[in-house]
Amino acid sequence: MDIKEISSGVDQNTHWYYQSKKIPLLNYFESLSTDIKYDIIDVGSGTGFFAEEILNAFPQKINNCYLIDTEYTEEEIQKSSGTRLIKQNKIPDLISNSLVVMMDVLEHLEDDKKMLDEIRANAKGQNYFFITVPAFKSLWSAHDEYLCHYRRYTIPSLKKVLVESNYKITSTYYLYGILFPLVWLSRRISNLVPSKEVKSEMKPLHPILNKIIFSICRFDANYLTKNKLMGVTCIAFGKIIK
Repeated sequence: MDIKEISSGVDQNTHWYYQSKKIPLLNYFESLSTDIKYDIIDVGSGTGFFAEEILNAFPQKINNCYLIDTEYTEEEIQKSSGTRLIKQNKIPDLISNSLVVMMDVLEHLEDDKKMLDEIRANAKGQNYFFITVPAFKSLWSAHDEYLCHYRRYTIPSLKKVLVESNYKITSTYYLYGILFPLVWLSRRISNLVPSKEVKSEMKPLHPILNKIIFSICRFDANYLTKNKLMGVTCIAFGKIIK
């Protein structure tokens, strides 16, 4: 999760995007066996929002959450020591009985397979993954350039890199399918007039509008999990196989 996205004053605890995007992640973690306690490995964690949400929702099902981000300072890392939200600059050497979370991370990497291979190489025991990435090249905009994206994905292209890295996929689908036509049209219009400045499209909204969009996206996140047609985000989850 890119910290740049909240630089415009977006509150992750209320904004429709973060509050709806956490729903599939929490639903998936809830579905995992309760026979073991898990570590959460949140790669590219940024603020740590998603890992903290899992910990708050399922405190008894988790040992620790490891927040992995190259931007963390030594002071931040030291302050997290002794807590259950442990900040680190690199992937743990041993990933065991874990859920590896990558929320909008792979698109930032020139070599996405290299990251997936490194995680799998360190995995021992029972490990799962949950990944989101931006969907469809047709939605490319100044927002992608602002966030330094290399690509947007489709279900087939995401499945391809996961299979090549020996990840066993349980499910893939598109999120925010209801919003797709509006987002597509908005970005087609904005791309007709190139901006002199690349910037984030993530903005605070009026509370009423924010609530309406959240209600739509909550329905999408909970009930349209078989959507293979279109969406703004692509989701994949499953098991990491050695």
